[in-house]
Amino acid sequence: MPTRLYHLKNDAYQLKEINAKETWPVRHPVLRKGRPLEDVYMEADEQASTFHLGMFHNNDIIGVASFMDDSHEGFTGAQFRLRGMAVLPEYRRKGIAELLLKRGETLLKEKGKTLLWFNARVVALQFYKNLGYQVDGTLFDIPKVGPHYRMKKQLL
Repeated sequence: MPTRLYHLKNDAYQLKEINAKETWPVRHPVLRKGRPLEDVYMEADEQASTFHLGMFHNNDIIGVASFMDDSHEGFTGAQFRLRGMAVLPEYRRKGIAELLLKRGETLLKEKGKTLLWFNARVVALQFYKNLGYQVDGTLFDIPKVGPHYRMKKQLL
């Protein structure tokens, strides 16, 4: 995937495909703060079908999203799962997470995938709803992480 250049609020950002370990500098402080660095590793990180996107500002990684070939038994279709979506606090509310997610959706559609699902933190629920994702089920707790809702979106 070629690097894509975006201009947001008079600043330049680059979005490109990265490897799993490159996600760690963002995943760790945002999603696993105060825990060992190794806690950011996910079993599917190294699968051939998994892809990771990173957003860069001044050559520093500031946002990440990982897309993994994972099916939920309650869903149908060619599924993928979003995991490890994170943007550093000082770069939030600039449209970075939306760009990462929309680029991932585009790549999944190109691969013939029809559904993207994930577990969303409560604080991010409205963000995902605004992008067309729907809650599936009730609030549940992920140990050491906190309350989440399962969400999904048909990729037409």
